Amino acid sequence: MKPGKTGLTRIIHATGYSWAGLKAGYRHEAAIRQETWALAASLPLAFWLGEDALDYALLIGSVLFLMLVELLNSAIEAIVDLASPEKHELAGRAKDMGSAAVLFAVLLTLTTWALVLWG
Repeated sequence: MKPGKTGLTRIIHATGYSWAGLKAGYRHEAAIRQETWALAASLPLAFWLGEDALDYALLIGSVLFLMLVELLNSAIEAIVDLASPEKHELAGRAKDMGSAAVLFAVLLTLTTWALVLWG
């Protein structure tokens, strides 16, 4: 077992690290700022437009999933830039794959909202 914080102390510290990651993403990434506002708008919309708990879960969950993928994509981009500021085929491939993952998350979110609302 890895030595370090355990129990409630670990949870408190992990929450602080997560909050720091969200703040950094919001501060440095326009896409995360946009998706944060989309999430804020989608929460009341989901409860207004959805008909039951499943609708709420799908509508809100799809936007949360998009945020998750965007945060991971931003983390990939940051670590690639740190590893080498020079252009490299593998660095470009990693960034492009992260971007493709975001595209699929956007498509999933749009499809979910369309199917729940008009399906």
